[in-house]
Amino acid sequence: MDGYIREMEVKTVHDRYYNGKKINTSFSRSKRCVWFPGPVIVGAGPSGLAAAACLKEKGVPSLILERSTCLASLWKHSTYDRLSLHLPKQYCELPLMSFPKDFPTYPTKQHFIHYLESYAKKFEIKPVFNQRVVSAEHDKNLGFWRVCTAAATEEAGEVEYVCRWLVVATGENAEALVPEIEGMEEFGGDVVHTSEYKSGGVYKGKKVVVVGCGNSGMEVCLDLCNHDAQPSIVVRDKVHIIPREMLGRSTFGLSMCLLKWFPIRLVDRFLLAMSWLMLGDTARFGLDRPRLGPLELKNSSGKTPVLDVGTLDKIKSGDIKVCPGIRRLRHQSVEFVDGSMEHFDALILGTGYKSNVPSWLKENDMFSKKDGLPKMAFPNGWKSERGLYAVGFTKRGLLGTSMDAKNIANDIESCWKAEAKHLSVISWPQYCSYYHCL
Repeated sequence: MDGYIREMEVKTVHDRYYNGKKINTSFSRSKRCVWFPGPVIVGAGPSGLAAAACLKEKGVPSLILERSTCLASLWKHSTYDRLSLHLPKQYCELPLMSFPKDFPTYPTKQHFIHYLESYAKKFEIKPVFNQRVVSAEHDKNLGFWRVCTAAATEEAGEVEYVCRWLVVATGENAEALVPEIEGMEEFGGDVVHTSEYKSGGVYKGKKVVVVGCGNSGMEVCLDLCNHDAQPSIVVRDKVHIIPREMLGRSTFGLSMCLLKWFPIRLVDRFLLAMSWLMLGDTARFGLDRPRLGPLELKNSSGKTPVLDVGTLDKIKSGDIKVCPGIRRLRHQSVEFVDGSMEHFDALILGTGYKSNVPSWLKENDMFSKKDGLPKMAFPNGWKSERGLYAVGFTKRGLLGTSMDAKNIANDIESCWKAEAKHLSVISWPQYCSYYHCL
C-alpha cells in the first residue's frame, strides 16, 4: 500500500486541482486521479444510500458516484405518477431509519422520494453527481480498484477513483428492457417504455396496447382506464394474480408470518385458495396460473406475482381486453399469434428492466455477463473476492437491499479497522480539501 500511495503522490503533482489549489498546466483537460480510503459505491439509489448509511454507522467513510444529477433518479424520472409501493411500508424501510408514522400503509412515489431525501440528509450522504462510471477494474499488481468516470460536461474531463473496496449498487433496474418486435418501424403510433410513461391523460379516447402483465403493466392499464383510454394487455406467459390484502392484512405480511410455521408449498396452497375465493378463476379471463405456487416461483425464478389493486375488475368488466402474444406490428395495428389483428393508436412496453453491470465492470467472477446479476444465489450474492460487493441484486426488493447493506458494512468494518493505521499517511483534512474540489 505504501508503494502505491507514493505513486499516487507523484500523480497528484501533475493534477491542477490537487489539495484544492489550481496548478498551471498546458493541458486543458486532464484525467484526475483521486485516491479514496474507504469504499466507492456506484449508484445513489436506495441500495447505494443504504450501503453508505450502514458503513457510516460503523465509522467507515464511503463515496457514492452517481451518473445522474440527483439521488434516486430512477424513482424521480422513470416511474409513473400513480405508483405506490406494492408492499406495506414496514417491509420497505432502509436500515436505521423508519418511515414517518403519518405516511400511508402503501407510500406513494412522492412519499418514498421524500423518505430517501430525508435518509440522505440524516446520514449526511453527499454523492458526487454527473459521474457516469465507464469502467471499473481491479489492478492485480497494486491490489486496488480503478473506477473511471466520464463527467456530464467535456470541460470536467475524466476522473479515475482508486479504492480498496468497490460496492456495486446500480441494481436490477438500471436500464429499460426493450424487446425487438418485428415491424416496430412500421407501426407509426406512439411507442414508449413504462420508464417514460407518466399518466394516462395523454391517451384519453385512444386505443392502447400494453405489452407485459407484471405489476407495472397491470397498473398502467388501470391508469389508462381511469383516464378514459381503451387499453388492452398482452399476456404471453402464465401469471399469478393475488389480492394485495387478505383477512385484513397485507398478503405479503401474512405470507411472511405463515412461513415461520409452515412449509412454502403449504403457504402457497393457502394463498391460491384465498385468491380463488376472492378473485375467482383468473384463467376464465385469459390469465392462466403457473404450475408452481407464487412463493415457490418467486424463490426459483425471481418472478414476482401481481398484487391486484383493481385491474382484475376492469378485465372482468371488459374495460381491459386480454390479448395473446404479438406476432408482429403493422401500420397502427398489431397482429397477434392467434392470427387476429387489431388497430391501436399507441403501444406501451411494460417489459421490465435489466442490469447494466456487464457494460462497465471488468470482472468475470461475481456477475453474469448474460443478465448482469450475481452468479451466487441469494443470500450469498453480496460478496466476491478482492473487495468487490453487490447490493440490491437479490430480487427481493428493499428487504433484500437492507440485508445486503448490513452484511457489506459488517464485512468492510473488520478490514477497515485492521488497515486504518496504514491509511493515516493521507491526512483527513488533505483528503477533504481534495475531494470537495471535484
